[in-house]
Amino acid sequence: MSSASRAVAAPESGRVSGLTQEGEGVVHGGKTAFVRGALPGEWVHFRRRRRRRQHDEGELLEVLEASPARITPRCAHFGVCGGCALQHLDPAAQLLAKEAALRDSLQRVGGVAPARWLTPITSAPFGYRRRARLGARYVHKKGCVVVGFRERAAPYVAQLSRCEVLAPPVDALLAPLAELIGALSIREHVPQIEVAAGDNAIALTLRVLRPPSGEDRERLQGFAAAHGVQVLLQAGGPGTLEPLAPHAEPLRYALPQFDLTFEFLPTDFVQVNAAVNAALVTRALELLAPGPEARVLDLFCGMGNFTLPLARRAGWVRGIEGDAGLIARAGENARRNGLHNVEFVTADLAAPEWPWARDRFSHVLLDPPRSGARELLPALAAVGAGRVLYVSCHPGSLARDVGLLVHEHGMRLEAAGVVDMFPHTAHIESLALLTRAEAP
Repeated sequence: MSSASRAVAAPESGRVSGLTQEGEGVVHGGKTAFVRGALPGEWVHFRRRRRRRQHDEGELLEVLEASPARITPRCAHFGVCGGCALQHLDPAAQLLAKEAALRDSLQRVGGVAPARWLTPITSAPFGYRRRARLGARYVHKKGCVVVGFRERAAPYVAQLSRCEVLAPPVDALLAPLAELIGALSIREHVPQIEVAAGDNAIALTLRVLRPPSGEDRERLQGFAAAHGVQVLLQAGGPGTLEPLAPHAEPLRYALPQFDLTFEFLPTDFVQVNAAVNAALVTRALELLAPGPEARVLDLFCGMGNFTLPLARRAGWVRGIEGDAGLIARAGENARRNGLHNVEFVTADLAAPEWPWARDRFSHVLLDPPRSGARELLPALAAVGAGRVLYVSCHPGSLARDVGLLVHEHGMRLEAAGVVDMFPHTAHIESLALLTRAEAP
């Protein structure tokens, strides 16, 4: 039988022991089953729907004993839409589950535990998403366009009337966007809408696989004016980005605690949750504690979200990133904010040689992708930093890398904690502070 084959099975009952990284309930007893919608501590009735090599996928039939942390989801689309996985779990319990998952990863994968646990960084649980990639599709059977995130259990776009986690006013614009695209001549050739909210403006970038007509452009401009948003078209790569209003105000976000303002393009990577990002940057500076003599290395620096605040406190900072466009924006933002003690370098951080490792740094911050930074660790250790702050979007790769820094490179895991960048999802961001054994 293939690992993904389906099987009809009799209903079973079991106790939920925890959550998977996708927010599914884990039921042991015989072969482990992952049951979507089940919560830790609950006694549930379920049916195995799909057999896999290491586990089965189960369908929740009934909650026989509910968790006291189970709540009514705020969103009418919860359970169908794949944008959220945990709206049925109290936010405080979500944090506890994420902390438990981080603790387990550090112990099981890295063989380490922090000297102290940091207070979780949190925000308001709704209306927090300033970045999102929405699907759009004309559905012939429905005779209309649907706009939303992908469905949780199917490769379709969920038909959303609104989204509780998107930042206003986009949270209420999904149905009007679907109606707008449905009225275009290219309605079957707009597969995606990228949302980007600055402190000053909202931008909606429509991916277009065919050029819009003149009438289409008029409709799009009318929508932008009516709803107070910017609309852009993107026919291909980043170089094809076309604002419908050629002199639109650049998107900006501020970190007022550091007297900094960043300008960015609607397609640039910025942290999804503005409130959590501001708190995360503050926490990062507190943990690294660079003084006026510090030389700081910021790896995977993006457009300088951490680099520029570091430059406010340190003597000199170098930011390294593989995306030349982000590096260009970082340099422009440094100049715009009057910072001259910072250098930005475009470099492939997956390459086998790292010229930056020939220099010495007192502090290092790294914020790698989900795959982590395993290949970089020997070079990172060689720069001689006494304090290293690792910001992570995947607890498994964080635990692996921290374990290597501790067990192979003589560092100590001083502190770790959860960063709840994505409330109501199972996504876990975190940070870990490492110090040299001889460092204070």
